[in-house]
Amino acid sequence: MLAAGVAMTVACAAEPKRPAGPVVAAPAATEKADGREPFSSTYAAPASAPTLIRNATVLTGTGTRIDGGDVLLVDGRIAAVGQSLSLPAGATVIDASGRWVTPGLIDVHSHMGVYASPGTDASSDGNEATDPVTAQVWAEHSVWPQDPGLEAALQGGITSLQMLPGSANLIGGRGVTVKNVPATTYQAMKFPGAPHGLKMACGENPKRVYGRDGKFPSTRMGNVAGYRQAFADAQDYIEDWKEYDAKLAQYEKDSSGGDDEAVAPQPPKRNLQLETLAEVIRGNILVHNHCYRADEMATMLDVAQEFGFRIAAFHHGVETYKLAGRLAKEGVCGALWADWWGFKMEAYDGIQENIAIVDAPEGGCAIVHSDSEEGIQRLNQEAAKAMTRGNLAGISIAPERAIRWITANPAKSLGVLDQTGTLEAGKMADVVVWNGTPFSVYALADQVFVDGVLLYDRAHPAAKPRSDFSL
Repeated sequence: MLAAGVAMTVACAAEPKRPAGPVVAAPAATEKADGREPFSSTYAAPASAPTLIRNATVLTGTGTRIDGGDVLLVDGRIAAVGQSLSLPAGATVIDASGRWVTPGLIDVHSHMGVYASPGTDASSDGNEATDPVTAQVWAEHSVWPQDPGLEAALQGGITSLQMLPGSANLIGGRGVTVKNVPATTYQAMKFPGAPHGLKMACGENPKRVYGRDGKFPSTRMGNVAGYRQAFADAQDYIEDWKEYDAKLAQYEKDSSGGDDEAVAPQPPKRNLQLETLAEVIRGNILVHNHCYRADEMATMLDVAQEFGFRIAAFHHGVETYKLAGRLAKEGVCGALWADWWGFKMEAYDGIQENIAIVDAPEGGCAIVHSDSEEGIQRLNQEAAKAMTRGNLAGISIAPERAIRWITANPAKSLGVLDQTGTLEAGKMADVVVWNGTPFSVYALADQVFVDGVLLYDRAHPAAKPRSDFSL
């Protein structure tokens, strides 16, 4: 497993935003009849009958635990959470006595689809390792929806996940958040309304990938110079569009005033790389930064301050515990492993209390992530490890708190907490029924609902979705 983890560190959203500035409209012939923008989500939850889950131990993801609780799913949404809920006409009733119910689990760091199973060169599509900055690439354009690993993740309770480019580059490109549903196209999985993420990487990976061939960057100072130059160029790109906007406004004013000699300005040449970075500066794309060491995280926070963008989460950060207070104050999440450490120099100062310490301050946002096609199947057990280590260290962590690490907090970092991540009325009915406490080595997902649709039922495994490849 360690070897797989080492490899993955290198291997390691719905509607796309408009480019950085006004864009000349595409010819009418290229527009779809339904008016959908290219690459946008086509996901629509199928119809589902009302379902009432009765008498469970319910962890809402909001910090609340309800013993003997009910959860009502209607029209793909959470209709109510409480006790002794009324049964709607025609509802399916699930007796969950002795079982636990949680929101669907969310993994913020996955390479599913872009490093699909089986692991072959033919399906190795996660790292565009041809330039240190490849902000122009989108992970979704590599995603293979038939990846059998998605089925295994569903059986582990994963209802949504972020698929990211790898970490060979300083800036690896856009990540995409998807619903874990069977589909032929990635567009049919794409989480409606989710912003794109931007994958960035600190430290050893980019300087090793490029430095070994004598290319830039080959040092950590080269890494930082690379980030700064990329965002400085993006700032110039934004200014070019602003200048064009001003000239266009003047031209339209002159033309409407009868000036027949007014000349329309030419827009700047569209640059897909700078377009992505400009949207990061504008806050429309969320930064997910692979970064292990505390000193490098502090440097990246300064880079973000210099160019006016915000980091949504530091990923992997085995030294995040050293900056827990600052991250909480600045609203930055730590997306972390429970106990991976020591497999390279920048990963040596890890402690198993890391997640608990990051979660402890007021406003702390700890996330348990996988970065593994195997770990994603047992994300609940990874959270259980972190909860146990925190409790042993004297940090009191109850299940209703720890469940947020794999539900509400990842949803927050992905910009979709208003839609999923907690069991609250009006949110998507992404729900898992467990055979007991999910914080156990014996924990199994009995039933997994996505938008109120039962996609996995352990009692009837033949009914679960199977990819064409698996079949």
